[in-house]
Amino acid sequence: MEKKVQPNTPLVTHIYTADPSAHVYEGKIYIYPSHDLDHDGESNDNGDQYKMEDYHVLSLDNFDSPVVDHGQVLHVKDIPWASKQLWAPDAAFKNDTYYLFFPARDHDDIFRIGVATSSSPAGPFTPQENYMPGSYSIDPAVLVDEDDKAYIYFGGLWGGQLEKWQTGTFVADAPDPALDGPALGPRVAELSDDMLTFKEEPKEISIVDENGNPILAGDEDRRFFEGPWVHKYNGLYYLSYSTGTKHTIVYATSENPQGPFTFRGKILEPVIGWTTHHSIVQFQDKWYLFYHDCSLSDGVNHKRSVKYTEIKYNEDGTIQTIDPYKE
Repeated sequence: MEKKVQPNTPLVTHIYTADPSAHVYEGKIYIYPSHDLDHDGESNDNGDQYKMEDYHVLSLDNFDSPVVDHGQVLHVKDIPWASKQLWAPDAAFKNDTYYLFFPARDHDDIFRIGVATSSSPAGPFTPQENYMPGSYSIDPAVLVDEDDKAYIYFGGLWGGQLEKWQTGTFVADAPDPALDGPALGPRVAELSDDMLTFKEEPKEISIVDENGNPILAGDEDRRFFEGPWVHKYNGLYYLSYSTGTKHTIVYATSENPQGPFTFRGKILEPVIGWTTHHSIVQFQDKWYLFYHDCSLSDGVNHKRSVKYTEIKYNEDGTIQTIDPYKE
């Protein structure tokens, strides 16, 4: 257990954490991060430095409370289909069950998405024997809507392998999309009622500009890169994600949970480190952004730390841009 944390400071310092998915369960804030390992291995664009093997769950009674680390709730060795790299997870609650959705490489080195279940938001989680049929790539995020329908969003470029699935099957040496053509979008599928399979074939989400034109693959400021997250505010769906090589958190909005989404602007300026990944959650009457950076490790990009800060909406529903290093 650690002391109360201030905004824009690491939630915990005894382990490295990244990719936080925050939810409010049983009146508390639960954070489902990935767990960075402290090592000195090679770093490359394929993400081999992100060797994460397990998940911890963190919780807060409120923002005046200390952070509780509930310990290891799932390890790669307990997942029959997975070989390595438990990257960014998310959680969802339905059917009186807590679900943990997570990516990992299968035994053919292809990223898939798995599901584990628990009766408690703090875990531990018991994994399904096989990955979700038809799943691929990384960064699952699940929205359980007011009508109880659940949608899973996922996808990430480069190490996340999304480019390799452009034909609907895995192509190891698939070319990147043309820079003057539409950027690849994240995928979305409605989940079955038991939350364990896709109800339909995942489809690509269209992200367009204010004129309805697709965001282009060469548009580093606005194109999708990884880390999709969807939340609802005043009846509107907000898709937020990390952009290209700029590693900025941006967002787009839609009246439909499956899009198309219209690009609206920036939420979070680039952070210290090579990646950015976030979640957005309402707690009581305020909204919060959970994110990570590498300030605790002086910029080592696979030794990240989860932080939080409040986000604020303008009257027209737009989100005010946050610089996490300005008072």
